[in-house]
Amino acid sequence: MPKTLPVVDISAPICCAPLAAGVMDAGTALELALRLKALADPARIQLISILMASRPGEASTGDLAEAVNLSSATVSHHLGQLKKAGLVSSERRGVNAFYRAEPGALEALRGVLATCC
Repeated sequence: MPKTLPVVDISAPICCAPLAAGVMDAGTALELALRLKALADPARIQLISILMASRPGEASTGDLAEAVNLSSATVSHHLGQLKKAGLVSSERRGVNAFYRAEPGALEALRGVLATCC
């Protein structure tokens, strides 16, 4: 049975010093780990890449499913995990959901992982 993680709201942008700046407290480390866990899947990384490269800045679930050669249900699950982590946002238009990457959240992760202060 998979390990159950605590429920933590990670939808707000991460805001903490780079890892190299000093010892991180347990709560901040948990929030960071949950966001990184959301990215720790090749399909999710590919979805983020597609969304960031998309010229209209967004894509529908169906278009994303076709691009990564997965079912719409599987892509919806992955997008849901990314959305919970605050890494993507969505807008429903009719029966379609359109997703866009949240560059600020991804930039914040990059900043935390920076090797210099």
